[in-house]
Amino acid sequence: MTLPLLAQIGIPVLVKGLAEGLAQLKSPVAQGASAALSELSEAFGNGAVSDTQLTELHRHLEKIQELESGERSNFVSQVNESLRVEIASSDLYVRRMRPTFGYIIALTWGMQMLAISYVIVFNTVQATLVIDAVASLGTIWAVGLSVLGVYVYQRTSEKKISVPPAVPVATSEPVERVRSSYNE
Repeated sequence: MTLPLLAQIGIPVLVKGLAEGLAQLKSPVAQGASAALSELSEAFGNGAVSDTQLTELHRHLEKIQELESGERSNFVSQVNESLRVEIASSDLYVRRMRPTFGYIIALTWGMQMLAISYVIVFNTVQATLVIDAVASLGTIWAVGLSVLGVYVYQRTSEKKISVPPAVPVATSEPVERVRSSYNE
């Protein structure tokens, strides 16, 4: 009951909304797509597309979503697996690679900013040339800082631990009793 209702309401509304949105664009391709979607919307409205066809369309869309969800899940599990291997490694460099990368990025960023500041203050004639050159490094910095951001975010989530609930204990009780309450 719910699936045919969703198919009857959701898909036609989506098609109509896309048609109206594309109609606003001043592009021949968008106008053509809008016209095609408008015809499809009319077909939904006058019953040229049956409920069975809408249900099949909805089933197909669900299958596509399921496949995409599986791909995302597979990607996340691969990333988690590689991070677990990194954490479990006995090699100090593997475990310290993220902080090392962070320090290198911070050092190079700082040196670049100091160099730009020096040129702006002491050699103003060359300042525009240097600033334009640095602007062309934007893509490289975007990649490096994105990687660093992922490293920092992942490390933050690794450091989150479950804190045991506070257990009120009289001060005269032994420490072992407190420890045993946390192990439960």
